[in-house]
Amino acid sequence: MQTSIQTKDDFFSSKVLGHPAGLFVLFFTEMWERFSYYGMRALLVLFLTSTIAAGGWEWSKADALSLYGTYTMGVYLTPVIGGLIADRLLGYRWAVILGALIMTIGHASMAIETPTFLYIGLGCLMLGNGLFKPNMTSIVSKIYKDHPEKKDGAYSIFYMGVNAGAFLGIMICGYIGEKISWSWGFGLAGIFMFLGMLQFYFTKNIFGSIGLLPKEEKKLQALQNADSTEIKEEKLPSNIVRDRLIVVFIFSIFTVFFWAAFEQAGGSMTIFAKENTTRILTGSAGLTFKIVDALLTIVPLGIISYVLIKLFSQTISKYKLGNLILATSFIIIWGIVLWKVE
Repeated sequence: MQTSIQTKDDFFSSKVLGHPAGLFVLFFTEMWERFSYYGMRALLVLFLTSTIAAGGWEWSKADALSLYGTYTMGVYLTPVIGGLIADRLLGYRWAVILGALIMTIGHASMAIETPTFLYIGLGCLMLGNGLFKPNMTSIVSKIYKDHPEKKDGAYSIFYMGVNAGAFLGIMICGYIGEKISWSWGFGLAGIFMFLGMLQFYFTKNIFGSIGLLPKEEKKLQALQNADSTEIKEEKLPSNIVRDRLIVVFIFSIFTVFFWAAFEQAGGSMTIFAKENTTRILTGSAGLTFKIVDALLTIVPLGIISYVLIKLFSQTISKYKLGNLILATSFIIIWGIVLWKVE
């Protein structure tokens, strides 16, 4: 199957909120991946430390946090390897698809709730994340290669998808896992990861030549360069490159401390909240909580659904199956949300 070569303005011929429709394909794929990641993370330590009577495994806090820490380390380490594999072997697209599939298997394994499958599941999630995470953002960068002035806005939109998925995953998977069963919570994370993967797979051609296998991408790039009359961008002087790398290194040091604190949300802070939060509300306090809970869930989902409709209007004619899968995922999530807030 041939893939047409995109010119620098092709991506902007089909816009959603002033940006290429392809950005919003990435938006929703990333949203469901973050839904699955943070949904599972919200459950893991609670599941391990809960009593056997409550369906948990009654691990000690130290053991549960040790496993969570090892898993989190893998999540941050594997993207280095996943990026190299994509650059040299798979290309961005297939790295994303394969990573999403491996993570789906990981969530399904965890839903079985045996020690063996728990470890297999966490291993799959680490490996899949390594392939998925770095290459999604690389596709965003490639789309805006010739429009750097729009890149900041694009990443802001993209990370709205990240935050939306994380928010919904924590609220919904956490609720399902605790109120129905841990297996259902872990499994729900996997279902939406799978739907996100399918949506990306069936709309991947929207990216033109971006993210193909490295050999194919080089051939298409060579053809594009041969037909181009534009002046090539000059190489940056070595001293500027050096200074920028120094800045990156300095910021990286601060970033380490930020994420070390941030990731306590899935471990020590989860245990603290479990042990020190009054969860029984009565009278006006209970009613107020229900109203706030409904608003915090329905309003953001309504806004995202509006973006979904805008994307449909631009892509439904070319990518019917991908849009159908995306619509199905939203029908499911709306059903769960409305059931939750009743």
